[in-house]
Amino acid sequence: MIALAFFCYLLGSVPFGLILTRLAGLGDVRAIGSGNIGATNVLRTGNKGLAAMTLFLDMAKAMVPIMLLADRPQDQAWLGLCVVLGHCFPVFLKFRGGKGVATALGVYAGISLILGGYFAVVWLGMAFVFRYSSLAALVSVAVMPVVFGVVMGWGGMVPLVAISALVVWRHRDNIRRLRQGQESPIDLSKKATP
Repeated sequence: MIALAFFCYLLGSVPFGLILTRLAGLGDVRAIGSGNIGATNVLRTGNKGLAAMTLFLDMAKAMVPIMLLADRPQDQAWLGLCVVLGHCFPVFLKFRGGKGVATALGVYAGISLILGGYFAVVWLGMAFVFRYSSLAALVSVAVMPVVFGVVMGWGGMVPLVAISALVVWRHRDNIRRLRQGQESPIDLSKKATP
């Protein structure tokens, strides 16, 4: 289990957003917007397809190993925590990574596609109503451990609550901006952020 946990951490450390933007000739995604490597910041390059691919790969790097390497939801949750830790604190980028939302979605989808669907519905609903990606992420990760408990049972709650706490902590600047009314809303019409 320790070896699997380390493998999942390393897999989580793969910065797909950075790799894809560099391959596309868009430079270092960390130099724009929020400065992180996730799909939301990749979207700020103006390339929606690249942002969608980043979202998919950041989900897949959690979903695939969880489905293949563990059978019990409790074990899957612990491995998922390792992937999210890798994404947020990647060894390949001096431990400065993303915020973990897409990877957390991959964790829940890897445990159960039903849970992944709940996560996506909550995120999309909040984003549609309030137009803030960060708020949608915060609400999603806050409610999902409870949804997991209701659907799958309460074993495995510790790593899932830890994922939620980590994602919330990684959004601390967004929380401050939301409280001050300074958070940037979702705007799909933008071409790129200077």
